[in-house]
Amino acid sequence: MDLNMSMVAREASQGLGPGPSLGLNGLPRIAPAKATKKPKKAVLFFEVEILDAKTREKLCFLDKVEPHATIAEIKNLFTKTHPQWYPARQSLRLDPKGKSLKDEDILQKLPVGTTATLYFRDLGAQISWVTVFLTEYAGPLFIYLLFYFRVPFIYGHKYDFTSSRHTVVHLACICHSFHYVKRLLETLFVHRFSHGTMPLRNIFKNCTYYWGFAAWMAYYINHPLYTPPTYGAQQVKLALAIFVICQLGNFSIHMALRDLRPAGSKTRKIPYPTKNPFTWLFLLVSCPNYTYEVGSWIGFAIMTQCLPVALFSLVGFTQMTIWAKGKHRSYLKEFRDYPPLRMPIIPFLL
Repeated sequence: MDLNMSMVAREASQGLGPGPSLGLNGLPRIAPAKATKKPKKAVLFFEVEILDAKTREKLCFLDKVEPHATIAEIKNLFTKTHPQWYPARQSLRLDPKGKSLKDEDILQKLPVGTTATLYFRDLGAQISWVTVFLTEYAGPLFIYLLFYFRVPFIYGHKYDFTSSRHTVVHLACICHSFHYVKRLLETLFVHRFSHGTMPLRNIFKNCTYYWGFAAWMAYYINHPLYTPPTYGAQQVKLALAIFVICQLGNFSIHMALRDLRPAGSKTRKIPYPTKNPFTWLFLLVSCPNYTYEVGSWIGFAIMTQCLPVALFSLVGFTQMTIWAKGKHRSYLKEFRDYPPLRMPIIPFLL
């Protein structure tokens, strides 16, 4: 027996220590070092308390909410306890009278502690933007044609289904129909909405505006006693040119805005002119689509020389100016490098 092995065996038999395990070569076997376990990181969860913004009544308490949870995810959790308030109907805010939080806002990035208090407001029944647009645009298209074809009970029995002898009346019908068919197609295939829904009550207000004005202007333009424009064919041709150019410009801007936002995204970017000359108006205004829209109706008003059309153009211009100013302020606030030369809707003026 090897001398080293006999000594180790003797020490073990004499109780001098536990004998080490021996390898095949007779030398002590060294035990591998035990792997040290890394301590797990503690996840800090949030608690979210949701109160009614009006009554301050406690509506819901959410425990163990992930710090990376978005407002959209919190809305979904809230819906589980209150199914009558689906996510699109909810407005969550940090202050009862403050602005609504965006769906993409992240909980841990908000100015709240680990116990966050959010205030809820019911936005009311919602309806999709696509449905609203299709409804408010299909109405004028259909209503105008009823007057154009002079269906019974509008102008009297002797005028039922008769046709106007003035070319401008037929041209006006083509322009009006083209405008709303274009709008319907853009709603289905071009527009990308940043918000999926709007309050249901708005559809009644919007339809009253569009349908009412369509009936009012169509009644006079298609009336058997309608008189053509003062300056005849020259006025009509000039107005038609304005209308067509503005319609092409409006469509070009809508396409440029569509290409700016990827499908399914809420990304906002500064719109710039493209190779399309109609988009060069972006150099001067923030919302050239509204500029072209107003121009189209001014052209239609000149073509028909009809007071209801002029009033519709004025009301539309007023509303679009409000929208354009809001978007312009939003661009200036969001983008520090926003072009300073731009105005909201009218170059150099407004």
